[in-house]
Amino acid sequence: MENQTDLGFRNSETNESKPVTSPISQDNLVSKVNALTFNSLSNSSLNPKNLVFNNEKSPILNYKFVVDELVKVVNIDNINDYYNKIYSIISQNIDSSFMAIGLYKEQSNCINLKLQDKLGNFYSSKIFLKDEDNPIVQVFQTQTMQFADKKDYLRLSYYTNYSTAIVPLMSLNKCIGVFIIEDENARQNAILYSLLANHIALVTHNFDLLERSDSYTNTDALTLLYNHRGFQELLENEIQRAQTNKQQMSVIMMDINNITKINRELGHAKGDEVIKLVAEKVRQNVREGDIAARYGGDEIAVILPNTSSDQAKYVAEYLTYSLSCCFIDEIGPIKVSVGVATYPDCGEDKERLLILAEQAMYISQAKGYKDGMSAIISSSDFNFWDDVALKSYAEVITKRHSQLGINFEDELISQFHTEYNMKGSKIWEIATSLAGAIDAKDPYTKGHSTSVSKFSEALARAINLPEKEVDRITLGALLHDVGKIGIPEVVLKKEGPLSDEEWQIMKQHPVIGVDKVLQPNPSLRDLIPIVRHHHERIDGKGYPDNLTGENIPLAAKIVAIADTYHALISDRPYRKGMNIEKAISILEEGAGSQWDADLVRTFIQIAPSLSV
Repeated sequence: MENQTDLGFRNSETNESKPVTSPISQDNLVSKVNALTFNSLSNSSLNPKNLVFNNEKSPILNYKFVVDELVKVVNIDNINDYYNKIYSIISQNIDSSFMAIGLYKEQSNCINLKLQDKLGNFYSSKIFLKDEDNPIVQVFQTQTMQFADKKDYLRLSYYTNYSTAIVPLMSLNKCIGVFIIEDENARQNAILYSLLANHIALVTHNFDLLERSDSYTNTDALTLLYNHRGFQELLENEIQRAQTNKQQMSVIMMDINNITKINRELGHAKGDEVIKLVAEKVRQNVREGDIAARYGGDEIAVILPNTSSDQAKYVAEYLTYSLSCCFIDEIGPIKVSVGVATYPDCGEDKERLLILAEQAMYISQAKGYKDGMSAIISSSDFNFWDDVALKSYAEVITKRHSQLGINFEDELISQFHTEYNMKGSKIWEIATSLAGAIDAKDPYTKGHSTSVSKFSEALARAINLPEKEVDRITLGALLHDVGKIGIPEVVLKKEGPLSDEEWQIMKQHPVIGVDKVLQPNPSLRDLIPIVRHHHERIDGKGYPDNLTGENIPLAAKIVAIADTYHALISDRPYRKGMNIEKAISILEEGAGSQWDADLVRTFIQIAPSLSV
């Protein structure tokens, strides 16, 4: 592989004096990739000249079709569009369930994996290099293609049982990541996958060159502060210095209130005037050694070396006071929302620090607008599971998802697992917040988990279960759909019936809930039978385990009835909620086959008294 890569880049080095103007429009790109892939092949049967071509979809990739399509890949100015095109080329030729690109991030020593499946869904995961048993890590380190059959190495809940080829992405004699493709005949298509991997590596490398060539300066033209790129570099340096010197270091994140409204109503020139004034005042009033930067369109960030959280809040108070003394015609005093995060108290990773600073800033924004004044919030000032904090966290993660390859649900589960020995009101507070976050993925299911919990509690009490068991059922019902945190929104929010493939994905949510949320947390393991089996049926036609009759736990039977009843009386994108009489009649029809007959009779008696 190293020799092949050397050959390809010797060809490119002869043109190194030419400016990079497009990542993929070089005339000889495909021939370079061919040289990379086939130059050292000794087996003539694998040479493209000896391959048999056909125009029908088959298990074997058609070399001529692939190369012809690669030649057509021009004028794409977005790396993700390019990756989509590569998968389209493959999926037109063979039946492949998914493709993934993993790029190495040196700072976090991990491979950021982004996967696209044939339904158009996108997933992300992080593979850390310390996980040496993972074939992705092995391919990256050995720079050698591997084939993985039915291995749970992708760290994604519903892609664990597929045959894949994992191919290193080589650029300038260095592995920059991996290319993964699902294919039952991966070994037979190995040569073409090597070609595609080399093409992907070349284009990815060229996109990176373009991005670097566009960054000639670290200074923002409007404010003359450091720009976003310069800020990121300086923050990384300051974190390293703080780590070496065993010091604290803080970040202040400020958002200029109402800038969007100012731009819309008074024009962008007025908005720029406000941003410039804020930048000037910040520059004038920060301490010597502090570093100010324009972090985003209307966001100013300040790095404060050797500064505690309390000291940073004091500086922030002085800055906000200085800004409030500035009056602008047609606008009045300048107000900002301010968030503070401190190393190492809040986080030791740069991205974690920035996420928490932005989260605190959004909370400040919510409190500021509510109270009519600027609020200075530190990331150590709030409870993560508070409603405002959760909403703010979701905003930040959603905003930064494309940059970091992370999503709100994964971060929520990660935070959930840091809560050990949850008991009493604490477990209820966190479970309620987690259930609310899941329901919020679909506006039509908002409040669903809470209602199912109330209905389950009522039914459990109606059959005189012990108080401790009633509490367990009530909590289990609250978390019965926790596995939907791993189901794509395109499936959850689909208007109309699900396809067979989409339904198979949806049916995995009980198992996902157990594996991702309940099993890792000792405080919640007694809820596993409820969450796993609340979609089983008395006649054995349920899922995931096709249990029958008495084999289904009583608690799961109770939640199944409560879940169905609330779904029937609730509005959905494709229908209005049913009246109580109609919902009860459906329960009666399924009594003895879908639901426990005795429990249905009891529930029907109490249903009219239940309120949503």
